[in-house]
Amino acid sequence: MKKSSLHTLTALDCDKSMPLYRQVYQRFICAIKQDIFSSGQRVPSIRALASELRISRNTVEVAYDLLIGEGHLEAQGQAGTIVSPVSPYLRAAMNHRTPGREINDHKTLARTGNDSLYDTASELQPLPYQLGLPALDMFPHKLWSSLIAQQIRKQSRCHAYPHSAGHSQLREAIAAYLHISRGLDCTPEQVFITSGYRGSIGLIGRTLLRPLDQVWLEDPCFPPGFHLMSEMGAQLMPVPVDEHGLCVAEGRARAPHARFALVTPAHQSPLGVSLSLVRRLELLAWAEQNNSFIIEDDYDSEYRYDGWPLPVLASLGVNDNVLYLGTFSKVLSPALRIAYLVVPKPLIQQFNKSCPIVNDGCPLLIQGVIADFINEGYFARHLKKMRTLYSERREMVIESLHMVFGDRLRFDAPACGLHLLARLDHAEDDLQLAQRAKRQQFGVAALSVRNIEAECGKGLLLGFANVSSREQALLQAHGLHQCLG
Repeated sequence: MKKSSLHTLTALDCDKSMPLYRQVYQRFICAIKQDIFSSGQRVPSIRALASELRISRNTVEVAYDLLIGEGHLEAQGQAGTIVSPVSPYLRAAMNHRTPGREINDHKTLARTGNDSLYDTASELQPLPYQLGLPALDMFPHKLWSSLIAQQIRKQSRCHAYPHSAGHSQLREAIAAYLHISRGLDCTPEQVFITSGYRGSIGLIGRTLLRPLDQVWLEDPCFPPGFHLMSEMGAQLMPVPVDEHGLCVAEGRARAPHARFALVTPAHQSPLGVSLSLVRRLELLAWAEQNNSFIIEDDYDSEYRYDGWPLPVLASLGVNDNVLYLGTFSKVLSPALRIAYLVVPKPLIQQFNKSCPIVNDGCPLLIQGVIADFINEGYFARHLKKMRTLYSERREMVIESLHMVFGDRLRFDAPACGLHLLARLDHAEDDLQLAQRAKRQQFGVAALSVRNIEAECGKGLLLGFANVSSREQALLQAHGLHQCLG
């Protein structure tokens, strides 16, 4: 496996000597050189990209002006900005395609066309404080219907079996999005479309997991990861989490030669902390030294309400050890059942072999709609709007709970994600309180049931995404207080 290097870090870095506008410029040049962006493809608007990268619009505008001036991008007025068909780097990428890659592209185009394991939810109406759901009232129904009709017309002549790895247009759109928004340098061939988190973990298990392989698991943990890895025959090795994230030194001491580490570095589930940069580098060094794999679940990474997001593990240099998981469940809707897995280049062939056996397929129509949603610029605008909305809803829920519960509930987790961790005194029984709340149709969960070995304290996990007004927030807080006593 190739050695990772800090010198190839692709996330924006305020402390670098290279100006931010130049870093944005370099990202686009790199994406065009590697054929991640295709001729005529629309790029994010200045406003959307500035919001995504947490930098000023002036910085992005300077980078775009430079790219346009050099002929890499082309301004189209109200239609937005596209990759210029005459970009010298784009022509170079086209000229250097290998025959094998060209054949593969054509083939792809020809083919395209007790608690439950997951948080429970009402199909029609979310429960108060329901976990695991985005704001259902903000789903873009009208636009979605229009995109479905548009995609049906496109696919009306496609009747062949779709590619088991996913719709080529969606894989291309995800690769381009990740390159710009998360600094992840990947090609469409590295992206595999799956039917949700379970589908991604199952594909990894079928391809790489051997019986009794040791797997580092965060403690406390995300329950689906625990159950799925256990079901596949892995030997789970709990590793405690503190305010800096996974304790890598503890993992080394407990299982130095584990084959996998399943982590949520952006927003640890359930504690909400981020894995520090020092720990990220320690984890990558361990994986490289032991020829192990890191399964990076980029859980809730899109929703950070203050500060700068840390770079994804898969972006920290040229790294063949990281398997990156993403999903559209929290940014659009869990009903779509669409997720994606980005694998290292040396593993592409292995995963392609596993896909037809394991991957139960995702509807080609929905894949095409999501691809259009991203490529036509709606996705970036939707994320920007939802970040602002969720930040407001988060503050409303915290304020209402403080008003009703006073100091009984304490909120100390970072401002990110779609759930709150309300800490309780150690003397309280959070499991009993959560069960009492669930009997009254509140969608809260107990913190203590998510630990494996490590003591993580007492608390309640509450979703806030579907609280649409201060009146609703206060009403729910009073209802919760009444049933908890």
